[in-house]
Amino acid sequence: MTGAYGFVGVQLCSALVDRHWRVVAGHRRAVLPAAIPGVAPAYLPLLSEPDRWLQSLQSIEYVVHLAAHVHQMASRPREDAAYEEINVRGSRFVAEQAARAGVKRFIFLSSAKVNGERTNSRSYRADDPAEPHGAYARSKASAESIIREICARTGMEFVIVRPPLVYGPGVRANFHRLLRLAELGWPLPFGSIANRRSLVGVVNLADFIVASMEHVKAAGRVWMVTDGEDISTPDLIGRAARFMRRPVRLFPCPPAVLRTVAKLIGRSVEAARLCDSFVLDAGPAREILQWSPPMSLDDGLEQTVADYLARPRK
Repeated sequence: MTGAYGFVGVQLCSALVDRHWRVVAGHRRAVLPAAIPGVAPAYLPLLSEPDRWLQSLQSIEYVVHLAAHVHQMASRPREDAAYEEINVRGSRFVAEQAARAGVKRFIFLSSAKVNGERTNSRSYRADDPAEPHGAYARSKASAESIIREICARTGMEFVIVRPPLVYGPGVRANFHRLLRLAELGWPLPFGSIANRRSLVGVVNLADFIVASMEHVKAAGRVWMVTDGEDISTPDLIGRAARFMRRPVRLFPCPPAVLRTVAKLIGRSVEAARLCDSFVLDAGPAREILQWSPPMSLDDGLEQTVADYLARPRK
């Protein structure tokens, strides 16, 4: 597994160890990260030392490629170069080494942003044409195409997983900022937002990845994965605030006004995340793989809030 020491990776390692999988965690740092119980570490510099990779991949049947340069709100030349270096070239390198070593199945954690930035009349489906916006989404779409080509050429199976926003204990970035808003209890102008957004808890995402490794019908497909309950921005903030035992103070303001004000202060992207809908069709995961999320949205939010409250504020 690459990215084993990250937010999703640690949860996935735990899920695999609990199911008695033998897990090897690749890492790029010369100094070993914090140990993960039951997981064997392997120092594997990315884009170099292919022979070291080949040696570590001997007797490995499945590679789960989680390592990525994660999405940033703003696009900068340095960030765009990192997406190309890590998400595109890095994914090519790992897939090529896996195929070279005779790995059976390659599982790639992509992003639902490959489909686009917002939904209108219907949910995004896995077989919809890709419409990535921004360097991050384009890098994930490119990596998907490269992995498909390598697998078609070598016979290695592939599984591509496109999650929406992932949350859970230890979450940072956008979701952390939303929790901060809920905790402060300030009056917020979100009462008129009537959007719907799909989310997936890190426990559910890890469980689905395990299912995609174990199920024979998972190979050769792209999969959407969600908690199974879509939620509006006001409802999400309200539920988080209630788990914190904080007041919920949302007042109505037309979304068009929010977008205009956000544009004037250079926050258009943030406003779109708050106001737009982003819904995924995860039906095939339930129907074909017989998979259902083991944790409800409310339980996942409650765990996330409890972890957030237990951590020191910066």
